[in-house]
Parts: sequence; C-alpha cells; structure tokens
Amino acid sequence: MINAGDTIAAIATPPGNGGVGVIRISGPDVPRIAQALSNKKLKPRYAHYASFADSNGDCIDSGLILYFPAPASFTGEHVLELQAHGGRVVLDMLLKRILALGARLATPGEFSQRAFLNNKLDLAQAEAIADLITSSTEQAVRSAQQSMQGVFSLQINELIDELIELRVYIEAAIDFVDEEIDFLGDGVVAGKISGLHNKIQKIQATAQQGRLLHDGMSVVLAGKPNAGKSSLLNALAGHEAAIVTEIAGTTRDVLRERIQLDGMPLHIIDTAGLHDSDNAVEQEGIRRAQVEIEKADKVLLLLDSTKPEDHRILDSLPAGINVTRVYNKIDLSGRQPAIVETPQGTEIYLSVKTGAGLALLKQHLKHSVGFSETSDSVFVARRRHIQALNLAALALENAGAQLANHAPELVAEDLRQAQNSLAEITGEFSSDDLLGEIFGAFCIGK
Repeated sequence: MINAGDTIAAIATPPGNGGVGVIRISGPDVPRIAQALSNKKLKPRYAHYASFADSNGDCIDSGLILYFPAPASFTGEHVLELQAHGGRVVLDMLLKRILALGARLATPGEFSQRAFLNNKLDLAQAEAIADLITSSTEQAVRSAQQSMQGVFSLQINELIDELIELRVYIEAAIDFVDEEIDFLGDGVVAGKISGLHNKIQKIQATAQQGRLLHDGMSVVLAGKPNAGKSSLLNALAGHEAAIVTEIAGTTRDVLRERIQLDGMPLHIIDTAGLHDSDNAVEQEGIRRAQVEIEKADKVLLLLDSTKPEDHRILDSLPAGINVTRVYNKIDLSGRQPAIVETPQGTEIYLSVKTGAGLALLKQHLKHSVGFSETSDSVFVARRRHIQALNLAALALENAGAQLANHAPELVAEDLRQAQNSLAEITGEFSSDDLLGEIFGAFCIGK
C-alpha cells in the first residue's frame, strides 16, 4: 500500500506541448515546497501569479499557483497546483525541482486513492472520475457525473441501511426465540426480504445500462459466407470498414469496429463465414469466429432469406448464447421489413443493400440490452458493480429460502453476505488487492 505520509507530485495534463500544463502536489510538505518555489505567502483557494524558481533562485517558468490547505482539498491533504506553460521540457524541469524539494512521483490514481482513504469520496465515486475522463459519448459523461455526485452510492447505502435494520431485527428474534410471539413467521421479514430483492433488481437494470455506457456492447456478426456480414458492418459503421465482394469467404479473420448507436458504444466484430472447409487459413478464421461468438454480448446470425437451406446453421451455434436471427436480402425474397418474436427468439427481416429494416435492427440492439436514449437517472457502472449486485441478489434469494425452512441463523448469515457484497461497491468493505487494481488503472496525476 502507499505511504500516506509522503508528499506526491505529478504532471496532470497529457504528454505533449500545449498552452498550459498543470502539476499537482499533495501531502504534508506542500507549504514548504510552495514557499521554496514561489517565495510568496499564498492565500488559500486563490490564484496567485508567480515565478517558479530553481535551486539557484533562477526562474524556470512563471504562471499561476493555487494552494488548498487540508482538509478542504480534493485529497483531504494540503494540495498545490501549478499552472505553467505546457511545454514538455519546462514541465519536466518543474517536476524535477519539486521532487528535489522532497516530493516523490505519484503512482497512477494515487491522488484519487488518497481522496478515498481520507473519506472525501467513496470507491464508486472515485471510479467515476476515471470513467468521466475516458468517456467516449455524451451520455457516458452524464452518467459518470451522476456517479461522481453520489447517485449510485446513495442507492447502495440506502439498501445497506435497510439490511442492517433487518439483521438487527432477526438477531433480536433469535435471541428471544423462547417468546410466544413468532417474530419471523408473521410475514414481516419475508416482506422486507422480498422488498429488498425488488429494489436490487431495479438497480441492476440501471447498472446494466451504465455498464454498457462504460464498456460498450460487443456484437458479433456470424453466418455463412456471403450472407452479408461485412456489408452490415459497413452499414452500421457508416463507412467502408470491411472489404465487400461477390466472392465468398472474403473475410478470413476477425475485424473489429467501434461505433456509437444513438449514444451507446458498440464493439462490432465481423467474423469469417461458418462452413466446412479444408483450407487451413479458413479453418483458423472459423475457429476465431467461434471464440468471439461464445464471448459476445449479442450475436447477430445473418441468414440469406433467399436460401432456406442455409438456415440450419443455427443448430451449429453454442448453447446459451444471446442470438438474434437476421434474415438479409429481403429485396430479393420479397419479404417486408419486420421484427418477429418467436419461441426460439427474435427474427429481423431486412436488406442491408437497400437499408430497409436497418432502423428496426438498431432499435432491437438498444432494447435487447435495456438501453434508454435518456440518461438522466443512469449512473455509470462497471462489471464488478454488476457482479456485486448479482451476489447480493442471490444472497437475498437464499435468505428467503432459509426463512421458509425456519432457519433464522442461516437467514442472518445470508443477509450479512448481501450487505458485504453491496459494501464492496462503495469501498466500505474492500480488500487491498481490489483497491490496487482499481486505482492502478487510473492515469498518473489523477
């Protein structure tokens, strides 16, 4: 773990040349370093113009200097921010001077980690900072802001408070088991467990949309050669991302394209045509296609609507995958664009060549994962958040089953596990390894 007694420093702006470059410093030695650099008495939270001096008193650069005394700062420690000219060399000279004055170079995410350790923000809010920086869509930015402002954390903390209250009630009922009143059999506990489970399911739905905003949905295009996979990739991407010819088997490797669909990031993956082949190159392409199919959030199986005999390829797909059958070339078969729900799943009829039915496919992709075009109430979420919510929901289901079996001690244990799973989201209950993994993915200077 990091040494919280150190003073840390880092360049907070991206590498390269620019008009302004920012260096951030945090820790107990900030007042001394500020005096040595500027020779000024700094007013807290006030922008001073100053010259930044080297060890001989000569000017390295001049710019703005801001001082935030503890605890009223981002990290909860003394913080100093230098705004100098954004040249790579001048910023490097300033950073070397700061390190010579006793600071050390910050590790990735260490400023945010100190803010978390000093209770300036919880773990979900800290992660939202990194998500805001790396957001690729406007909706992702708004959702990250929701999490930074504590919308997600507030909902989790409310659930934890309810779980604690219920645990106290159950523990009391266990302690007074000899009383004539059946505290656990009057339906109150069962109702509260059910209510908590319903609340978690609602948060899960919102978190799933938040995860898609953060990670994007992976969509694999699969099917026989010449079914129109590469043409569909080009249509969704809006440009010629893949080579399209009349020759079957043009695509022999995995082709990836990242696009936005009304604000939802998509990872479109075009794959080799699925068929029997003695060609070693084609066999390897088909093997890679099958690997991508098994990992995908959604598989679009393209079928030629003019060739019913090709539709048997569905039987060769792995069991349990999320697949939608897309019947292409309706301009030749005479079918009208449509979405049809069947016991075997969704069928979409379209023509990539004419564009008929493409809008139906786009709507299906959004609706199939619960994506909404408005993100006012959506918070950004990560896979670990989804996993924690799933574990909490499972623990509540087990608690309900144990209550029906008249096993109050096991009910109490399941509720404890549910609480711990939720507490991992905000960092109230987290391992050092988890914290290192999370903050290690941040950029240096944040």
